[in-house]
Amino acid sequence: MQVNPYLNFNGNCKEAFAFYAKVLKTDIVMMLPFSGTPMADQAPPEMRDLIAHAQLRIGDCVLMASDAPSHYEQPKGMNVTLGIEAPEEAERVFNALAEGGTVQMPLAETFWAQRFGMVVDRFGIPWMINCEKPREQWAP
Repeated sequence: MQVNPYLNFNGNCKEAFAFYAKVLKTDIVMMLPFSGTPMADQAPPEMRDLIAHAQLRIGDCVLMASDAPSHYEQPKGMNVTLGIEAPEEAERVFNALAEGGTVQMPLAETFWAQRFGMVVDRFGIPWMINCEKPREQWAP
């Protein structure tokens, strides 16, 4: 079983996924505009070039998304969490996501992590970057 986050964007899914692919050093595996679906003729003209479904592979997981401008709401009560092994890579990813976004908790050492931080990126998506310590190193 897998858990795969599904994000909604306010018309900028294509731009966001291009950014995520660059930052996360991975590839977009699907980018399907509404005009490429069997229901293309039923899509309003302003939606035809927007994204009906996108997929980005991150390790063994898939991040999925679409544009949903007519009923878009900025995410609340959730975060996309990235588990990163090396502190330097955690810093690189955190700083890239923070560019043009809002840092909610600066990336720093915690009792459980070599680095942990929270940021809302420029697309309004909340991220948690976690570079865990081995459990035997967790402070009591």
